[in-house]
Formats: sequence, structure tokens, C-alpha cells
Amino acid sequence: MEDYQIRTEEMVKRLNEASDAYYNGKEELMSNYEWDSLFDELVSLEAETGFILPDSPTQNTGYEENNGEKEPHEFPALSLAKTKQVAELQKWAEDRPIWLSWKLDGLTLVLTYDNGKLTKILTRGNGTIGTNITYLKNVIQGFPINIPYKKHMVVRGEAVISYTDFELINDTIEDDEKYANPRNLASGTLSLDDPEKVKERHVYFHAFTLVYLEDEMISWGERMRFLEKEGFTVVEREAVSSETISAVIDKWTEKVETGKMDLPVDGLVICFDDTEYAASGSVTGHHAARAGYAFKWQDVSAKSRLDHIEWSCATSTISPVAVFEPVQLEGTTVSRASLCNISEMERLGIGEKCMVEVIKANKIIPKCIAVMESSGSFQIPESCPVCGAKTEVRKSPRSNTKTLHCTNPDCSAKHVKKFTRFVSKSGMDIDGLSVQTILRFMNEGFLSEFADIYHLWEHADTIRQMDGFGDKSCENLIKAIEKSRQVHPVNFIYALCIPMIGIDAGKKMIAENGFDGFMERMETGQGFEEILGIGPEKSRSAIEWYENEQNKSSLKALLKEVTIEKVVPSSKADGKCKGLTFVITGDVHHYKNRDEFKAYVEAMGGKVTGSVTGKTDYLVNNDAQSTSSKNRKAAQLGVPVITEDEFVERFG
Repeated sequence: MEDYQIRTEEMVKRLNEASDAYYNGKEELMSNYEWDSLFDELVSLEAETGFILPDSPTQNTGYEENNGEKEPHEFPALSLAKTKQVAELQKWAEDRPIWLSWKLDGLTLVLTYDNGKLTKILTRGNGTIGTNITYLKNVIQGFPINIPYKKHMVVRGEAVISYTDFELINDTIEDDEKYANPRNLASGTLSLDDPEKVKERHVYFHAFTLVYLEDEMISWGERMRFLEKEGFTVVEREAVSSETISAVIDKWTEKVETGKMDLPVDGLVICFDDTEYAASGSVTGHHAARAGYAFKWQDVSAKSRLDHIEWSCATSTISPVAVFEPVQLEGTTVSRASLCNISEMERLGIGEKCMVEVIKANKIIPKCIAVMESSGSFQIPESCPVCGAKTEVRKSPRSNTKTLHCTNPDCSAKHVKKFTRFVSKSGMDIDGLSVQTILRFMNEGFLSEFADIYHLWEHADTIRQMDGFGDKSCENLIKAIEKSRQVHPVNFIYALCIPMIGIDAGKKMIAENGFDGFMERMETGQGFEEILGIGPEKSRSAIEWYENEQNKSSLKALLKEVTIEKVVPSSKADGKCKGLTFVITGDVHHYKNRDEFKAYVEAMGGKVTGSVTGKTDYLVNNDAQSTSSKNRKAAQLGVPVITEDEFVERFG
């Protein structure tokens, strides 16, 4: 076999494996920078030799394997040609009116409407065939279910998760299951079977093109305004020309560089305003010549000599950071870049001495992409850099990723992260205790274990005198702490920072046992491995955590300060709601909130969903005469509408 054929096969294999990981929420195999560079090399080699493999990424538009029913697209979702050169865009524009918008980094969805109703949601898939995820229509934000327009309409857009939500959600996920970036999280989320879990992750749809409309509407700008009037969230955009495009690109790029963009983006999109003209171009490979251009930022890299590897201790992992001689990147001085984990260091070939090549991934995050002149081997610390305790290397059973961990459960570096998790919204939900505040209180000697939070009032006089506080701030903090004394058991378990036990695991434990049963199993060492979705590893982690005398003592001290809300375990429930599906809407008064209401229904064998369908047995609404969409839907489908009091009378 010719050398060029071997090289082509090698590149196609690597690119497809990386695309699989990228599109399906798996461990990242290479950066966008590396993928683009390898892709460009493949394009050049294919053009030079004429040798093109059928599965080449130059011939395919995506690599998506979401579970679900596959369906062909009514209108193929062709990919855009890519460029990093403004001059190429100016030439392509032909002095015609054009638009610039964000290239959002999420999962492309195609929405179909008929007779004013959403009838289908398909993922992009390979551009020709996508996966039907219509069952998620009520839990993805950014588009209406019903619209004023009554004819056939097809809309394409990007489903994304913001950086803010990404950080919050990733913090609730066990270490070996965390997602690399918002795009991976969005992809993984939309492959979940449970709509309620999807809803919790705040996936937001941004329409970026109106694919088809029965009525004539040629202007792309008018089409976007039309979608906004119909109730869609539409991608941010700006009208430009070949003369102004360079300055506008600079302006938009600055938004990314300065961290003003909370939505993940990996470039810009440029399209013609005249949609008829855009559709008239030829199709080469899987690109339509006039459909538009994806502008990818020219990744500016810099090479620098590695000074040392810094190991940073967090809640459970010790992460490597490359510290190198300062270089200028994207207008800022950069001297540090995360190396993620031991596996990534091995992949790059980090040595004791070496040169590193660094970029700012998507103009934001410093990232090492290559290593040169490497000699010697990097040393994995045998002791924690903070507390000095022994370390250990662990390999994830899911991804085989190697990570370093401190074995000391009392490491002070862990405490900050643990306290942060304890007070988070998913935990005890205490406003006013930021990371910085927790650190200050630790340094003052106010905090050493969780129960100490409920004695901060004893230090109120001192706190009032601290910079950034005062009477009002101190008062608000004490009120927030007092409010948190009553807590749902799932939130309480999450707040304890038990390794591998997040919100999902907590829900399963409590649903099966209630909190009293949970504590009994912990005391006896019975474990939880027979519970569906827990298994031996998580069960062992929980029991081992409790067997630690310090953890046990801390938990018992905490239980003296808080009240755990009662949840009837499914194993002891009388099944009053068994087999029934409820939708709960509006304010509640019998239960503390709708989450508590939902927990009761589930404990009684029932199910709570977010939308009224033909499978709904009861809509619970204290305003039975409301003309809300849920009430109208219930009336249309013949679903009984009952008040909360009626529910309690029948099922309480």
C-alpha cells in the first residue's frame, strides 16, 4: 500500500474517533485546534492524490450516535465551508448584503411545525438522517410548542448549555463522569431518556435559520425577525458588508476574549441576506457553495519552555498545571495552562524538561496542544502538595482516564471545595457563603466542620467588622443559615460530599429507603448495591465514607442542627399513586413546594411530568378555572383537573 494511503487511513481513523468523542459526550481526544490542523492536512492530501475513503470526515457532516429512532431530514443539513481568513469572506460576499452571527457550540436540532404545532424534533445526525427526540419538546427552552403560523415550517438551531450552568451541573456529577465542556454536556444530556433530568440541565435552543416557510420570505434578516415574533429565541446577529465585516468580526471577537459570552461559541457564521441567491449555488462534497461560511478564529499559538508542573488540589483530585515562561497570547500574558490529568500528560509526552505549545481554546482557556524537545519523565507527586498525605493514581472504569488523588479525607484544600458544595443550591442552599468568605472564616477559626456553619451567629460581632460585611450582610447570612435548617434528604446527602454520591444517587437511595432507612443501612453496613443505578462501587464508597469516624462524628453533629424532611420510602408506601401520572402546576400550600409535592407522589408509586399529554391521569392546579395552557390542554384531552386539597383527600 502506498504511503499516502496509509497516512490517509491513519488520519481518517483519528479524526473519526475524535469526532465520536466530541459529538457523543465522551472523553475529549484532541482539541479543536488539533482536529482542524489534521483535517486541513487530510483535505490537502485528498486533493493531491485523489484518494478519498468513504468514511472520510471530508465526506460526512457529523458523527452522532444518540439512542432513539432515526429519521431522514426533509431538508438535508449541509455543513458550512470553513475559513480563518477575513479576505476569503470578503471575496465570497460579492458586495452583497450579508449577516454575521455566532457559531454556537452545542447540538444542532431541526424543528418541524404544522398547523401551528410542533410536530417533530430531529438531531442533525449525519446531515441526512437524524434522531427523533420530540419527547423532549417540553424540557428544552427557547422555542414555542404552539405558534401563530398555521402552515408547514422547518427551523434549524443550536441547543446549548451556558458556561454558568455547565459549571453548576458538572459539580453535581461524580469525578469519573464529568463532562469536558458545555458541548459534551449538551450532547450527553439530549441522549438521556428521562425528560425531567434533561429539564434540570437548562438546555436552551437558539434558532439560526428558517429552513422552510410556505409563504414567500426571501430576506434572511426578515426570517429571523419573523421567528422572534413567533416566540423563538434567535441567535444574536448583525447586518454587515464586505467593507465592514473585518471591523465587526474584531468587535465580536472582543466579546469572547473579554469573557462577556456565557454561551459557548467556536466561531462566527456569515450568510447572504438573499436566501434565494444562497440556495442557488452548487454543492461540493457536503458544502453548499453559497449557503454561508463558518469563520473560525485563527488559533494563535506560542511556544515556551516549561518551568515546572504545579499540582493543584481540589475536592477529590490533584490536577496538573503547566507553568512556563510567560508568553503573549491574544493580547494577554499567559504563563499557566491546565494539563487536565495524568492521561493527558502522557498523551502529550510531557517530560521533566520540554518546550510546550500553547493556545487559548476558543479564545478563552489556555491549553497545551503539543510538546517539543522533551527529555526525562514527569514526576507524579507521592504526597499531597497541601497536606503532605500519600497520593494515589486512580483509573476511571468509564474512560480509563488516570487521575491523581489525595488520600487524606481531612486535607484542608478539600475542605474549601466541600464547604462550597455543602452551601450550594443543590446542597443546603445557603446564600452569602462564597469561596472567598469560606476561606476567611476558616482562617479566622470559625469553620472546621459543617456543623460550625450553624454557630456562625456566635461570631456575628466579629463578622460585622470584617471587610465587605456590615450589619445588613451579616443579618442576611444568619437568616440564610437559619432557613437552611430544614432540608430535603436528597439535598442533605449531596451536601455531605460523599465520594461518588451525587443528586441522582441520593434520589435513588431516598426513594428506596427514606432518610431513616438510609441511616440504618449506613449504620449496619448493609449498603445499597441492589438499588437500581447504585451498584457495588457507589455503595462501597458510601459505606467506607461512613466507617470513617471523623465523617460519622461530623454527620451526627450536623443532624443536631438540622431537620430532615420526611420522605416515605417506596418500599413502605401504600401505593396510593401507583401507576398514576400527575402534572403539578401553579402555587401549592399543603406541601412546602412543588419539589416536596413531587417527592411524595414518587414515594407513593406515582410519576410527575412537566406537560399534559394523553398519558396524564391528573392535572393538579389550585386554580381549577385557570385558562393556562396546561388547563386548556387538560380540557382538550379530557384530563381531570383537581386542586391540591382534592389530591390530599384522595391520595394523601
